[in-house]
Amino acid sequence: MYRFVVAPSGMKESLSAAEAAEAIAEGLLRAVPDAVVDLLPLVDGGEGTARALAAAAGGRLVPRLATGPVGDPVDTHFALLPDAPGAPGTAVVEMAAVAGLALVPAGRRDPTATTTRGVGELLRAALDTGARRVLVGCGDSGTSDGGAGALQALGARLLDARGRELPPGGGALRRLARIDATGLDPRLTGTEITVAVNPHNVLCGPRGVARVFGPQKGATPAQTEDLSAALDHWADVLERDLGPLDVDLRTGAGTGASGGLGAGLAALGARLLPRFRVFLDHLDLDATLAGADLVVTAEGALDAQTPFGKIPGEVARRARAHGVPVLALAGTIGEGARELHLTGVDAYSGILPAPVGLPEALARGGEFLADAAERALRMVLIGSRLAARA
Repeated sequence: MYRFVVAPSGMKESLSAAEAAEAIAEGLLRAVPDAVVDLLPLVDGGEGTARALAAAAGGRLVPRLATGPVGDPVDTHFALLPDAPGAPGTAVVEMAAVAGLALVPAGRRDPTATTTRGVGELLRAALDTGARRVLVGCGDSGTSDGGAGALQALGARLLDARGRELPPGGGALRRLARIDATGLDPRLTGTEITVAVNPHNVLCGPRGVARVFGPQKGATPAQTEDLSAALDHWADVLERDLGPLDVDLRTGAGTGASGGLGAGLAALGARLLPRFRVFLDHLDLDATLAGADLVVTAEGALDAQTPFGKIPGEVARRARAHGVPVLALAGTIGEGARELHLTGVDAYSGILPAPVGLPEALARGGEFLADAAERALRMVLIGSRLAARA
């Protein structure tokens, strides 16, 4: 009897990780009805993280109204996870739920102006519950303000040379003269804040977050360079006014997470940890992979960035260590996808059966994913039969 492990990410604006896992399992079981299928929908700190962790740990979502990335109020949430009896629980703040790219209307995608203020508002709301441990999930951000908005919401004043408060957005940071930290929420000093980050993302330099992700968030080439300079200056002032710090804000692993939110929170004493160490290890993923005949993972797009902190790349790396083959499915196959073979992905495939418009592809994502999983597995089975006859 075959045992398959289904360990996908979500597909943005189409399927949650759990929905993607169920669709893949449906397709696999059409091809092999008696297979054992282990579902491991995975999160990486982006969209759906708080909800997924609450469901996995028996926690609950706490709804809130907070400032969205373009300054308008948005309905959002954070999660509270249970802890030992009588002890304060752990709060999970998902930055994508309040400052994600999906919350930035297409016509207002200007990363020099978007803000992480809502992230700071959720952190304060989490502290109001009595939580003294907070996990911040980074991913799918629509901001590039270095976490400046979050610090402002937590009580810091960002002042220009004339003592005026800076407006929202990373573009304004070039005018930052000093940080007045006297109003920071005092509860922060007694709170353990862990930020789950992609360690490949750094704040400054040639591979800094403004240059790598700014264009994806709507920045023009000129805005990209302005943001890069602004974040360089932000790092200087953070280290001067809030230091000494335990991390190099410019090039430390994960400082560029979510448009530099990692650097801003690290300046407040938060620990930056690789997101897979935070989110995957507690699932005992390696033990589950070790007993599989085949692993199927999936994401919205497979491309040159997939090996660098994306779920399919991490799943493949771990599966290869156990000698288990990996099949990856994706909505789109981008430039550099062939390099996935070097990470442990044995085969990959797009899920669309024919050219379709984006709205239809998103709406029918579950159907297309199930059908693609069935097609791919039937091809694998043909190969196994041929190998057995050789």
